[in-house]
Amino acid sequence: MDKNQQEIAYLGGGCFWCLEALFKRIPGVVEVISGYMGGKIENPSYEEVCEGNTGHAEIVQVTFNSEQIDYNDILNLFFSFHDPTTLNRQGNDVGTQYRSVIFYVNEEQKIAAQEEIQSLKEQNIFPDKIVTEVVAKQTFYPAEEYHQDYFDTHKNVPYCTYVINPKVRKLEQILSNKKS
Repeated sequence: MDKNQQEIAYLGGGCFWCLEALFKRIPGVVEVISGYMGGKIENPSYEEVCEGNTGHAEIVQVTFNSEQIDYNDILNLFFSFHDPTTLNRQGNDVGTQYRSVIFYVNEEQKIAAQEEIQSLKEQNIFPDKIVTEVVAKQTFYPAEEYHQDYFDTHKNVPYCTYVINPKVRKLEQILSNKKS
């Protein structure tokens, strides 16, 4: 594939294991890397980020083929994969590291993210106020290797079984219905 057709989105919506497991199943997504962004120290460790003192968010770097799926579709999926109305929280995961955030790489992504949020507000898709931050991309730090492909290599871990697996099954059903 021509590298010119590839774009990157940086998205945080709670635990990166969930977003990674979901986005990597989307047609047109080339690669998903779990990592950290938005903090005040270089090369943070998972333990440091989990303490909630570094300012980093758990995010995914989503590389996608823009001829198969566009940035607006990526944003639409992002908002369907997590609750953008809970400040610094997703489910039982609590702290600024689990915040809802879009790190844009250019002005077009910034505008698209702001317009998507405005559209969701106007449609009253969510009963509560959307708290997703839209901020400029900062340095991306890939998470430790054991976090990459976490769901696919740890399906029997309780978090994967009870939190991620139902989301993946639902997504796979939706994708299967689209093919039919």
